[in-house]
Amino acid sequence: MKDHEKMKGGMLPKGRRVFLQKMGALAVMSSFGMSFFASCSSEEDMGPDQDQNLGNGINVTAEKVTIDLEKQNQLKSAGGWILVLEARMLVVNVDGNSFSALTSVCTHSGCDRNWALNQNQFICSCHGSRFDLQGNVLNGPATRPLSTFATKIEGNVLVVTR
Repeated sequence: MKDHEKMKGGMLPKGRRVFLQKMGALAVMSSFGMSFFASCSSEEDMGPDQDQNLGNGINVTAEKVTIDLEKQNQLKSAGGWILVLEARMLVVNVDGNSFSALTSVCTHSGCDRNWALNQNQFICSCHGSRFDLQGNVLNGPATRPLSTFATKIEGNVLVVTR
């Protein structure tokens, strides 16, 4: 009797193995669904009506965000900026005397934490959309501007009203 099955050995290329590993992890995570992650909350989570003092002079409420400019060195000079993740907000010192506050939720895909500022343009690194300091679209794929928030300075505190 002749053995028709022959054994062969080898390995997938490294790039293919990494891809399959990531896809397997993604499939497992997808099977849990968002309810799994949403159920892991505690009473300390910030609700819509709770204040949250983030330290470093930043306080977030449902109505406003206050930023102590003495503690936030990045905002002291023109072009300095910060991303306040908890408020989903970008804040930039436009010219040394005025500030702009924008939503950090990209109007293209909803990314909210992958931002860079280069040549007075906010760049969403998820898909490359570019916005000016007032939130206007300079380069897509986004087609709508970022929402803006009113800003005012009270002493050494920047107040951003939602």
